[in-house]
Amino acid sequence: MPKVSSVVVPYAAYLRVYEPLGAFPEPERSHWARYARRSDRPSYQDELRRSLADLLPTPPVAVPVHESGDAFVLEVDGVVCVCPWRTRLRGWQALDELADELPPPVLDAVLPPVVRRQAAQDYERWLARNPDARPWIRTATWHVPLNWFVLVADEERRYDKGTAEVPPVLRYRTPMVQARRRVARALRTLKETVEESPLIDGLVDVGRWLEEFHPRSLVELDYGGLVHVLPAGELEGDHSAADVASGIEALRRGDGAAAGEAYGRLVDRWRAVRDRRSAN
Repeated sequence: MPKVSSVVVPYAAYLRVYEPLGAFPEPERSHWARYARRSDRPSYQDELRRSLADLLPTPPVAVPVHESGDAFVLEVDGVVCVCPWRTRLRGWQALDELADELPPPVLDAVLPPVVRRQAAQDYERWLARNPDARPWIRTATWHVPLNWFVLVADEERRYDKGTAEVPPVLRYRTPMVQARRRVARALRTLKETVEESPLIDGLVDVGRWLEEFHPRSLVELDYGGLVHVLPAGELEGDHSAADVASGIEALRRGDGAAAGEAYGRLVDRWRAVRDRRSAN
C-alpha cells in the first residue's frame, strides 16, 4: 500500500454532481466549454496524485495556493455536464475532518499545527468573500456513507471487472430529480418510523447540498479507490443501494425484522472494509 510521510493513503469514495454547462455563469461557462473539448483531461487518480504530492515538501502544502481549473466531464443525450474539482475548497473542508481520521501525533507530523492554523485563517478570509461556495464533490474514506446509497437505485449500478491495465469500476449515476425524490421519500419514512438515526441527519445534510445544484444535473456515486480494497467477488456481489432501499421499504411496511436484516448486511459489509484499514 502506498504511503506518504509514513501515513497510509486512505482509499476514498466520491459523490459527485455534474451540472449542465448552462448552469454556469460567464466567463466560467466558456472556460468549461473549452475544457470539455480537450482530449487530455485528467482522471480522479490524477487528482489524488496531485493532492498527495503537496504533502511531500517541507513544510507540506495543506491546501493548494490556487484553485484547480480542472473538472470531470460527461456528455449525456448531447448535453455536456461538468463537475469542477474545486480542490482548494475541498482541501480546506477536509482539514476539519483530519482530526477524526488521524491520531494527534501523526497529524502533527504530517501537517504541523502552524500549517493547519495558517490554512484555517486563509479559509476564513476566503469564505468571507465567497459565502455561498460549495463543492461539487464529496469524499468519504474507507467506506461509502449509507445516506449516499439512498440517492441511487440498484438498476443504475454499473460494475466493470477491469483488466490488468484498467482498474475495476463500481459506480451509480442518476438524474438529480430522482436523487431528490428518493431523499424526500426516505426522510418521510424514517421520520415516521424511527425517533433518531444518523441516517436521518446524513440525509438532511446531503439533501440540502443537492438543492444547491441545477435540477437537470446528474448525481454520481463512485466507489473510487475502494475498488482496490475489495476483492473482485465482493465487488460483484455488493448491492448496497438495493439493501438500503430494501430496508427503507421494510420500515415503510412496518416490517422491522426485514429492515433489521437489510441493515445487518450493510453493517457487516462496511465493517469488513473498515477492518482492512486497521489491518494495513
